[in-house]
Amino acid sequence: MARKLGVGIIGCGNISTTYFTFAPLFKGIEVKACADINPAAAKARAKEYGVRALSVEGLLEAGDVDIVVNLTVPAVHYDISRQALDAGKHVYSEKPFVLSVKEGLDLKKRAGKKKLRIGSAPDTFLGGSHQLVRNLIDTGKLGAITGGTCHVMGRGMEHWHPNPDFFFLPGAGPVLDIGPYYITNLIQLLGPVASVAALSSTPRKERIIANGPRNGEKVPVKTPTTIHALLKFESGALVTLGTSWDVWQNGHAPMELYGEAGTVYVPDPNFFGGTVRYTQGAKDVKKLPAWHHPFGVPNQKHSQGMMANYRTAGLSDMALAIQSGRPHRCSMELALHAVDVMTAILKSGETGKFVAMQTTCERPAALGPKEARALLA
Repeated sequence: MARKLGVGIIGCGNISTTYFTFAPLFKGIEVKACADINPAAAKARAKEYGVRALSVEGLLEAGDVDIVVNLTVPAVHYDISRQALDAGKHVYSEKPFVLSVKEGLDLKKRAGKKKLRIGSAPDTFLGGSHQLVRNLIDTGKLGAITGGTCHVMGRGMEHWHPNPDFFFLPGAGPVLDIGPYYITNLIQLLGPVASVAALSSTPRKERIIANGPRNGEKVPVKTPTTIHALLKFESGALVTLGTSWDVWQNGHAPMELYGEAGTVYVPDPNFFGGTVRYTQGAKDVKKLPAWHHPFGVPNQKHSQGMMANYRTAGLSDMALAIQSGRPHRCSMELALHAVDVMTAILKSGETGKFVAMQTTCERPAALGPKEARALLA
């Protein structure tokens, strides 16, 4: 049996609870310590989950930490990941992996020199529903995918997040914050993107926090909040992506893919589960029978009911891959290509021109039910 690699978490904000809570479900990893720029936040999480609270420097020097999980705000993802690699640690980052292709290539070079691994969220594409869609495509039941649409739309993070400032700064916005879920899933289903075009706007220059101790406080908006893009894949497929935090309600499906032999309606890539519906030719739309995939089983209660949540699956897969010498699914190459796509979308929105990708990647290996069960403790 593979040993557990020690995990150190840097960044003890809201998302850290997910990693602390779900890491024990998986093989190959054990959280040993945490750190935060705010020592009190680290101490609180450490007490809550029974790990050590360290300074950032102390965590990077810790002998029992093999992998640093970077949960800091996007603006410092690169700096923290760079420090971790230079300290000889593998890195697994929250999305977005970095904020530019240049930053990503530098981290790739640093990791290569020390034979270290880099991984990155999102890992929701490993969910049972999305892997079911992958199987539907890979077995040819839809024929070649020629097109599709994706929509991720809402009111904005200020309505629920107590400190939403960074969502409206460069490095966030709907493309870089929510886009990774959609674009990563598209890449694992269809392969790499060749070029993009986009239009963008910033309808409101400030937002008002609507909850918590800062209720009523104004937040400046310094990044586009409505972006509509067209993605051309190397396969030839054309997909429209609409992202906005300026929409109260809409009736769009999260993702639809159109094949030569049928259509598949893909659940929200922000989540692991959901119902997959599809058509074959002109036949009626029907639900695809769920398969017995462990990452599609509801395991967490949300406001809308029980849902499947298996975040840290990508981290576990990376830890086991390090020990067995195989590629990991939430790879640096996949994450960097997603960043390339997203930053190109923003550049196109600014310039009004088509933008070609600087990178490419292989589709990650599919994760069927057997492979998924192998990750669970």
